Amino acid sequence: MHAASVLQATRPAFLVLAPACVWLGLASALSGHGVVSLPLFALVLTGALAAHVSVNALNEYYDFRSGLDLKTARTAFSGGSGALPARPEMAGAVLATGLASLALTVAIGLYLAVAHTLQLLPLGLAGLALVATYTPWLNRSPLLCLVAPGLGFGVLMVVGTQLVLTGQAPSQAWWLSLIPFFLVNNLLLLNQYPDIDADAGVGRRHFPIAYGIRVSNAVYGLFALAAYATLLYLVISRQLPRAALLGLLPAVFSLYAFAGMLRHGAGIAGWPAYMGANVAAAVLTPLLLGIGMLLG
Repeated sequence: MHAASVLQATRPAFLVLAPACVWLGLASALSGHGVVSLPLFALVLTGALAAHVSVNALNEYYDFRSGLDLKTARTAFSGGSGALPARPEMAGAVLATGLASLALTVAIGLYLAVAHTLQLLPLGLAGLALVATYTPWLNRSPLLCLVAPGLGFGVLMVVGTQLVLTGQAPSQAWWLSLIPFFLVNNLLLLNQYPDIDADAGVGRRHFPIAYGIRVSNAVYGLFALAAYATLLYLVISRQLPRAALLGLLPAVFSLYAFAGMLRHGAGIAGWPAYMGANVAAAVLTPLLLGIGMLLG
């Protein structure tokens, strides 16, 4: 039972996002080099998953300690996992899990930097800063909170994977990283809608709190457009094969979620299909894009 509560606090259903982004980095590496080290890739994937577990567990701990978890209306996509309100005595174990996962991330990152490429160090330090500061500090800065998820999952994971596997970070990897950058930003942006009042009550000041629903809707639409326009640009400029257009298919999910935002605003929690579509766009786009790159 104790282990189940800790596992619940890591939000395992959402841990597919890190592998999807690392997969895109792997596809970029394979498309340019043809062969990579599978054990090395497994280590990169482990580090990425550990970072994601750490963010989730630390977020659960801080939200419980601040009292936020007792104020939110929990949904499948927002309001926390509910693990600690149900089992408060597990707070210490969840904190320990977050810190241990962060330590594992740091250990893997240091090994990869020293054994393979020191160019990884700046990316690793940026990732460490994002994990450690996201809940206690970044959530009080609207613009930083808006782009932090995309920087972590998009830029750092995609470019970092390519860098470790090939020793290089070509322009293609940076361009590719913009696609999950925009979509993962949108993933967290929409998930903040149901919690606006509760988050404001504990001192958070993320983008929807600071700028309102209308501006947040506009940003979501622009980010979605930028993600899929970047993919089109890369195909049209022949940096990616035409099969990479597979990555455009999930655009329908972004469009559906955007329609729901315009219609329901802060009340979108009552319409979970829209929030689910937003998650699907963020996960399926890098997955299908990577498949298309390898098919092409």
